[in-house]
Amino acid sequence: MPSVIPARMTARIEGDFVVFLIGMRINKPWKIHRWYPVASAMPRMLKEVSALGPEHGFLGVTRLGLFALVQYWRSFESLEAYARDREKLHAPAWAAFNRSVRDARGDVGIWHETYLIKNGQYESIYSGMPPTGLGNAGELAPATGSQEAARGRLRR
Repeated sequence: MPSVIPARMTARIEGDFVVFLIGMRINKPWKIHRWYPVASAMPRMLKEVSALGPEHGFLGVTRLGLFALVQYWRSFESLEAYARDREKLHAPAWAAFNRSVRDARGDVGIWHETYLIKNGQYESIYSGMPPTGLGNAGELAPATGSQEAARGRLRR
């Protein structure tokens, strides 16, 4: 587990990037055959994209809870290339999920949101935290001087 940094820090990342939120919701817990394949697929996919290396566009991930997480990608094209690659885990898992819930969409829910972030159009603050979120995907820097307040971090 990463060590806590006992200071105020901000994250920096060069260029545009993508924030991808993804999660699932178990609507009918007794229908384990519907939701378990979804729940068990994500850890394998995260291991796969992490192993690909930054040249494939995956920058990092932070869990938001048991069934939700934030992924950081270099570009939408990188994210889409992984999602559609039939040799990787996502495309077959997505097809299997859609077949499985064709007549049972209310049993398990999935969602995602994709945000295209332009260079410099973000800010972050971490205080007494281990590297997390964008601070884990990019690089951390002290939030001092002009970086002390959100407005200053947006003007960098």
